[in-house]
Amino acid sequence: MYFQTTVDDTEDVALDFGSEEEAEKQRRRLKHPIATIFHLLFRVSALVAYLFCGWFSGSFIISFVIIIVLLSADFWTVKNITGRLMVGLRWWNHVDEDGKSHWIFESRKGKARETPTESRVFWMGLIVVPVIWIAFFFASLFSLSFKWFMVVCIALGLTGANLYGYIRCKVGAKKKLSSLATNFLGQQLLKTASATMTGATEQK
Repeated sequence: MYFQTTVDDTEDVALDFGSEEEAEKQRRRLKHPIATIFHLLFRVSALVAYLFCGWFSGSFIISFVIIIVLLSADFWTVKNITGRLMVGLRWWNHVDEDGKSHWIFESRKGKARETPTESRVFWMGLIVVPVIWIAFFFASLFSLSFKWFMVVCIALGLTGANLYGYIRCKVGAKKKLSSLATNFLGQQLLKTASATMTGATEQK
């Protein structure tokens, strides 16, 4: 049994085979390459400095200052620039006329300016680096190296604050976090990170 299909020879059918390839290239392209580089640059540099500073300098103070400066630069860059450009998220603090502090978590409507590649790089860098600092936390704790333990705690505070802030931005756009304990601990983390950032800026 045969089925026949008739086609009108006078009708031109245009098949755009390149549209899918072009769309795939757009998804893989980095719209903000400089922001993507700096999203990873300072936090990876802080890890490298933590691991290898002792090879180049015997002074703990010099190593401490270098690592804190890199961590502070990373905190400021991720909080104020890369999150807004790469994934359309930002968090910040606002003090009203009564002196009450308000933490604001915002998410840009739509995803027209985002690319999957940039989004993956952003979240991977945001999550993986604090996990590495957690490993250093236990390593310094078990080795009883309290001076490096202090450095790791500062690193966890700064990287963890950005991670918490952006998770609040991401999840808050879909589901409000109602846990009072979670909100309280998160706000304390943000306050600690902000205070550390301010102190590091004043030292510079």
